[in-house]
Amino acid sequence: MRLPLLPLLLCLTPATGQAEPDFEAIKIAAGAQAFALACAGCHAADATGDSYGPPLEDVSGRVAGTWFDYPYSDALRAAGFVWTDDLLRAWMADNTAFLPDSKMRHDGIDDPVVQELILSYLHSISQGE
Repeated sequence: MRLPLLPLLLCLTPATGQAEPDFEAIKIAAGAQAFALACAGCHAADATGDSYGPPLEDVSGRVAGTWFDYPYSDALRAAGFVWTDDLLRAWMADNTAFLPDSKMRHDGIDDPVVQELILSYLHSISQGE
């Protein structure tokens, strides 16, 4: 006996009308929590917050060491590179090895998933994204 193919395919197809999960929103929310735990002790998300280090809004695409009115180390001010996601990951992992004479000190964020979440959050607070 031969079964009609269409009814079988309809049984295997997921129900329609269900909203797809907004994974980007989930990543941003988790990134905000990771930022709060790992970064916010020294960095504000934007220029309106109190910050020991430079605020990190619009950091991706910014020339390193150029946030106005922040006293960067000579090494970071002279670095001349533009922050990309890859450079931000390297900085998060080990900024001392990345740029030995910078004044920022932290334990590093080695977990690439946590780095990616923080990057999702940083992109969400950036105007040019």
